[in-house]
Amino acid sequence: MVCMEQVAPGAGVGLAERATRRVRRRLIPFLALLYFVAYLDRVNVGFAALQMNAALGLSPLDYGRGAGIFFLGYFLFEVPSNLALARIGARIWIARIAIVWGLVSIAMLFAVGPRSFSALRFLLGAAEAGFFPGIVLYFTYWFPAHERARAVAQFSMASMAAGIVGAPLSGILLSLRGVGGLDGWQWLFLVEGLPAIILGFVALSYLDDGPEHARWLPDEERRWLLDALQRERAASSQPQANTLRVGLLDPGVWRLALVLFLIVTSGYGFSFFLPQIVKRLSGGSDLAVGMWTAIPFLVAAVGMITVATHSDRTDERRWHVAGCAALAATGLASSSFTDAPAVALAALAIGAIGLYSATPPFWSLPTAFLRGDGAAAGIGLINSVGNLGGFVGPYLMGWMQGVSGDFRIGVRVLAASAICSGIVVLTVRGRSPERLALQR
Repeated sequence: MVCMEQVAPGAGVGLAERATRRVRRRLIPFLALLYFVAYLDRVNVGFAALQMNAALGLSPLDYGRGAGIFFLGYFLFEVPSNLALARIGARIWIARIAIVWGLVSIAMLFAVGPRSFSALRFLLGAAEAGFFPGIVLYFTYWFPAHERARAVAQFSMASMAAGIVGAPLSGILLSLRGVGGLDGWQWLFLVEGLPAIILGFVALSYLDDGPEHARWLPDEERRWLLDALQRERAASSQPQANTLRVGLLDPGVWRLALVLFLIVTSGYGFSFFLPQIVKRLSGGSDLAVGMWTAIPFLVAAVGMITVATHSDRTDERRWHVAGCAALAATGLASSSFTDAPAVALAALAIGAIGLYSATPPFWSLPTAFLRGDGAAAGIGLINSVGNLGGFVGPYLMGWMQGVSGDFRIGVRVLAASAICSGIVVLTVRGRSPERLALQR
């Protein structure tokens, strides 16, 4: 009851709203812009493939393996990167990540064959390792638990924007073929890699490591935010979950890693091959493919915010993730059983809603019981192991397309992976810190 009495008065509620609104306005737009660039640099290879595969002599398997090997580099450096963020501070570490990944992304234009393509994709994954889970961890420094799914959703909207804006942008850049002696796919990597370097330097002066360092927060709002976050930590049902050992060995962490692995297998198998699928369905130009590819991401953006808001309002996570997984499986499977391009595109858009809407409520599950070093290690472990699915999904799609000459069988495998993620997440148990605080 003590916690309720501290936030129940009207003045307190007003203070809470002002503080979280100010933090949201300050952090979300900039971090979402960074994620927009990160996601674009990660998946623009799907558009580059429309020209690059022929230029570099990449088979479907070469492309799928090279696109997915990004996540092996991501896997190897994820946990160390997240621990470094917790030790060194978010401001410096997030800036470092952005600058290095921008440089490697630009270097992609120097690929000359399957080996150099795969090597550069591996280095890009290593460079970007720790960014997304680092931001999830960073949000635990700024947002009370009941605000985090919405914060992650607003941040994750950038991945949708990368599809909505990046798809036609990539189509336009591909049309620069021959300008300045570069192919269109080389222009794509050059132009889309530069913003990461610029934003990385901006982050050094714009970000703060936590509320205690934020001079832009009024003293009253800073005190309320620090007190609210401290009360949540004290209310945790697992106070021992702040250790490195728990973060790496807790069975719940590994179960969540499996859920994310299955989601990511479907998600990146989908996103890395979507431009080629749309190209085969429509037979349009590269620019037209860019425009059509934006549609699933636009629809998914609306779904993501709707699901995250409902998940926060009801304080329920598992069934939201499972429902999204079922929707993803339905859409993907349906797209593989029709020859009508419009129907297939509509089904892919439904699948995209499920794939991308599962992320915000999912990331509220580990942050509900992990703290301190346990959070840094556990979130990093979940994301690194989970993102191995980013290698498996594209690899399977490339292999199956090479064997069958079609994408349909691969898409059905992605649908099966999605439904399995929904089944596994329902085995996860746990209570949120805000409910525990009310019970006390």
